[in-house]
Amino acid sequence: MNLHIDCEKIKQCELLAPAGSFEKLKTVIHYGADAVYLGGKEFSLRAHATNFSRQDLERAVAFAHDNHVRVFVTVNIFAHNQDFAALPAYLLWLAEIGVDGLIVSDPGVLRLAKKLVPALSLHLSTQANVTNLESARFWVEQGVSRLNLARELTLTEIAEIKEAVSAKIEVFVHGALCISYSGRCMLSLYLTGRDANKGNCAHPCRYDYRLEEEKRPGQFFPVEEDKRGTYIFNSKDLCLINRLPELVAAGVDSFKIEGRMKGIYYAGGIVRIYRAALDHIRQCLESKPSITPIVLPQLFMDEIAKLGTRGYTENFLDGPPSKNDMCYNGAVVDQTYVPAGVIVEPGQQPLIEVRNRIRAGEQLEYMGQGLTNEPFDVLSIRTPEGSLLSQANSGTRVLLKTKPEISWESYALIRKIQSGED
Repeated sequence: MNLHIDCEKIKQCELLAPAGSFEKLKTVIHYGADAVYLGGKEFSLRAHATNFSRQDLERAVAFAHDNHVRVFVTVNIFAHNQDFAALPAYLLWLAEIGVDGLIVSDPGVLRLAKKLVPALSLHLSTQANVTNLESARFWVEQGVSRLNLARELTLTEIAEIKEAVSAKIEVFVHGALCISYSGRCMLSLYLTGRDANKGNCAHPCRYDYRLEEEKRPGQFFPVEEDKRGTYIFNSKDLCLINRLPELVAAGVDSFKIEGRMKGIYYAGGIVRIYRAALDHIRQCLESKPSITPIVLPQLFMDEIAKLGTRGYTENFLDGPPSKNDMCYNGAVVDQTYVPAGVIVEPGQQPLIEVRNRIRAGEQLEYMGQGLTNEPFDVLSIRTPEGSLLSQANSGTRVLLKTKPEISWESYALIRKIQSGED
């Protein structure tokens, strides 16, 4: 497939970041998100994320718009009759506070939204499983302006769909994968009574399984992958950072990062890396428009490795994945760094909200924008009232005196090398 990439395509690309809480929203915006997606307390497929109260959602929209960032709200449950009692008022309220679009998966919700809030952009969730041209055309005919394609597509299929429809195309490029068509899953409901399609997934893909014959209780068949157990549904995490140039060339309009339930260090750190990668591609094209192919430096994967994952897969981009794309040896891969804190107020001695214990004399690293990492030593730790501390524990707020001094920015992150004591 001969795909052409140019400066105009990359300039129009959107980096879409998860915002599971107001705090994460501020951090992903700081690190370069063009848009965020989030859920309210109702009608969202991440019931166990912090999510936003109505008051906080209104504040979040105002904060994002002040920073020229768009806000898309998930209304993507597979609804039952009783869900429609409160839904009309909720949709009208979302339009009133100025959200930029709705993410939907249920045809009934889509129909109601078109009727009640016709000015709002409608984005089709990956839960709707768009895997072909005719499906894409169908949803565009229903009034959808953006398609978040199923994660089971190859690069060629993505390009073909983009070529065939007028809607914008959104693709997941990083994050957790389900063992199901783009997350439309019943396993959680069967095993635990928690319905994934109503936002209440118990994440059974991450469980350790054993095989037992019905008439031989307590006798397990030897199906272990290794001594840690049998993680037969546990996929490695999606990571398409090295394929961004090809996805840009294929016409993808929005690059989406999974992670509304992930921590602030993961969400902010991944957005920071993908922002830097897209900027790197743009800079390559501006300096040498005819350059091909564009290859990202190893630095980007090195940074991703510091955030902790289950390993990496490019999933279906070149064809069906294999057993090598599964993570059989446990739920997570060890990470080398952990978050140390978030900058609450910048200044000569910044106010830090601590995330892992910080000690006087310790070396930390400030995560600047554009993958600028600045190591510094902690000279002293004080409470906001001025009391000197030898260490600060997670959840507290402290003032740091450092060497060298850093050009601190609000909502930025600092991290440390993980030790056995953290």
